[in-house]
Amino acid sequence: MKVVARSALAGAALCSSVGGAWAHASERGYVLLLPTDYYLFGGMLAVALSFLVLVFLPVEGFERLLARGWALFSVPLDGRAAISFASFLILAGLVFAGFSGSRDPLSNPLPLVVWTLLWVGVTIVQGVIGNVWAWINPWYGPWRLLVRLGVPETGIWRMPGVLGRWPAFFTLCGFAWFELVYLAPADPERLAVAVSIYWVFTFAGMVLFGHAAWSRRVEFLTLFFGMLSRLSFLAVSEREGRRKLVFGLPGYKLGGVAALSISGIAFLLFALSSVSFDGLKHTFFWLDLIGINPLEFPGRSAVVGASSLGLIVMFGLLFSAFLAAVWLGCRLAGEDDWLELAGHLAWSIIPIALAYHFSHYLVGFTINSQYALAALSDPLMRGWNLFGTAGLHVQAGATLGAQSAWIIWNAQAFAIIGGHVLAVVLSHLIAYRHFGSAQRATMSQIPFAVLMVGYTVFGLWLLSAPTAG
Repeated sequence: MKVVARSALAGAALCSSVGGAWAHASERGYVLLLPTDYYLFGGMLAVALSFLVLVFLPVEGFERLLARGWALFSVPLDGRAAISFASFLILAGLVFAGFSGSRDPLSNPLPLVVWTLLWVGVTIVQGVIGNVWAWINPWYGPWRLLVRLGVPETGIWRMPGVLGRWPAFFTLCGFAWFELVYLAPADPERLAVAVSIYWVFTFAGMVLFGHAAWSRRVEFLTLFFGMLSRLSFLAVSEREGRRKLVFGLPGYKLGGVAALSISGIAFLLFALSSVSFDGLKHTFFWLDLIGINPLEFPGRSAVVGASSLGLIVMFGLLFSAFLAAVWLGCRLAGEDDWLELAGHLAWSIIPIALAYHFSHYLVGFTINSQYALAALSDPLMRGWNLFGTAGLHVQAGATLGAQSAWIIWNAQAFAIIGGHVLAVVLSHLIAYRHFGSAQRATMSQIPFAVLMVGYTVFGLWLLSAPTAG
């Protein structure tokens, strides 16, 4: 373990001295690999805890506990439209900075906000605190303004129901490809073009088909963040004719949620598999598989085809394994209607997706969020200091040293194992609601628990595997 730790810390020190790179926040510019003993212990613990949950979980008690939500206090004002419009103005400023500011991704605020504060920070907030995206998304405010001016709230046309969530699935695919495969996803100017096109595309869709329909079926960020918020502690709901902030245990908002369609299942699993592939594509294992010397990585342009195929294959394997595990579990429980159960069980994947998202991006977020604070104070590199953080000295040492490494390693391992255990608990409760029998629910969950244990071990291995590129 000492050799691994020294190698990781040396790599982090070397990488921290390198200047701006054409990479996004998820790239491992700061190498801090999970030690092998953490990976092995975490795998064994996941197996043991899964067994204990399936055999000894008092299902009825947990069912009653997770069905409750406690109202905290009233929320007198709904400033959603105003906050969203302010978010739109901020986004417009960031896009302008993308075109007119520094070409260095670590000095320009646009890539730092998109890849670090949004894709990492907001994702974690959504899954832990609540649906803040409903207030800060940059479309709702401008759309409400058009509605006040006479645009129909439900849109001009009706979106065909047969489309399901497949449009959102394909927009998510495009986002993932741009993030993980495209040659320069953090180039400020190119990112500004991509953000502008997507904002106009989404806003036009909301005008034509209505904000609600477009957000549920096409706009992948709103759909993904909304799914994650089902796991969070807080929510604003209507109670006794008043808006109240409600607190509940993780998963309490899954009680009455409808089963996902096959397109919704595919969407959620692709979100998980794409982050996993982001970790896999840097490993020596993957580079050796596609015939690349990890010590002489030729750059993204040499692996566009392999990365595109890998992204698809990773999703295909997870999607097939998920459906197979649910089908086999239903067979063991004597149930034929396995597709409906799959739609319900897909919600239990959210804790694993959130946990791996946190663990995978933790080191990069720790560093790049500091760059973001500095860049936001001087977005055009003109010597401004808007928020008093322009001269912020980025502390790369936040991830260096034995103490910092120990904290990060434990946070990563705890998150993945904790996310797995919560997923097993939620899937068991969902199965109990479906079958109405603890025994049949347990039988149905054996293959699914095996799948989740395997994916947890895979996630821990990704964090411990040597990486390059």
